[in-house]
Amino acid sequence: MPVADDATILHADLDAFYASVEQRDDPRLRGRPVIVGGGVVLAASYEAKAMGVRTAMSGRQALRICPHAAVVDPRMSAYSVASKAVFEVFRDTTPLVEGLSIDEAFLDVGGLWRIAGTPADIARRLRADVLAEVGLPITVGVARTKFLAKVASAVAKPDGLLVVPPDGELAFLHPLPVERLWGVGPVTAGKLHRHGIRTVEQVAELDEQGLTAMLGSASGRHLHALAHNRDPRPVRTGRRRRSIGAQRALGRRSRSPGELEAVVAALVDRVARRLRTADRVCRTVVLRLRFDDYTRATRSRSLPLATAETETILLTARRLLGAAMPAIGLRGLTLVGVALGNLTDAAAPAQLELPFEANPSGSLDAALDDLRDRFGASSVTRATLLGSRDRPSVPLLPD
Repeated sequence: MPVADDATILHADLDAFYASVEQRDDPRLRGRPVIVGGGVVLAASYEAKAMGVRTAMSGRQALRICPHAAVVDPRMSAYSVASKAVFEVFRDTTPLVEGLSIDEAFLDVGGLWRIAGTPADIARRLRADVLAEVGLPITVGVARTKFLAKVASAVAKPDGLLVVPPDGELAFLHPLPVERLWGVGPVTAGKLHRHGIRTVEQVAELDEQGLTAMLGSASGRHLHALAHNRDPRPVRTGRRRRSIGAQRALGRRSRSPGELEAVVAALVDRVARRLRTADRVCRTVVLRLRFDDYTRATRSRSLPLATAETETILLTARRLLGAAMPAIGLRGLTLVGVALGNLTDAAAPAQLELPFEANPSGSLDAALDDLRDRFGASSVTRATLLGSRDRPSVPLLPD
């Protein structure tokens, strides 16, 4: 019988998700290197990854590395359908599912031993069910904590299963490179490397005070806990998303301010409609940018009142874009995204704005939403998007 300290948390992560959907749906792509996205690589199959292709790489560079790769346009609607089908399998396995993104989730199976067997048995069945019902490979890590389950699935990829028993946690974790720790990106890894620290074990050997002096208070405490596999977070269900967003890869072609405004308008139309569909309102508008040198920047502005009105959100996004134009002109832009944050339910009590007048923007939004629901997202579009590949029918990246 499992006890509280058993390895009962699963981290399930679909393998090269976008590329796997393309290979599933087109038999000619199976076993071949596949690149999703032309201007910028959105996803790569493991055959392409083996040749050195990586996400966010330019399409031109990817084809130099892997000239025989098949390049396909992204089909976000197909990926969304596949994701929903996979999450149905997750929820058929256990009611305790915490989605992390379109292609990964935590599952708590601690209460299922009487009816479903051990966590390892459940993980094996889960992988088989996803393959049989959705046709996609998935990797599962099983451990006592969420952090270690996620590390286990990363180590087991692709198409694998790895169970970390409680008595073998540190033996598994400590030899791994510091980059396996949650929150260690290139900057933090560089700081650790400059101090001769390259493995998780070396991080664990430092006291918390030494790590905070090196990395800052929050990051030092965080990594000290993870290096000892201290992660008390439970699997949380029913959490409503904290933001809604979409982004658009631009490639390396120079874009005029007018073209960038059109891209932002298309993104705002998409996310504002999603916001209203979810019966939510936002207080913060965020503009995300990625430059030619792969550095990123974020600009945000909080609104005086929560809203779901497209024009209010678009006006704010345009102001953020305008403020960022000098940096864009100097560094070039390869990706732009819009996210809406500080979400609350539309029906929640709110401060009313004076004067109390009819809301023509809200009525227009409702009418346009109805038209797009009935006749498709591209049935009504902005004049600035006519003839543009940035119009709503073009798939956009998920947040």
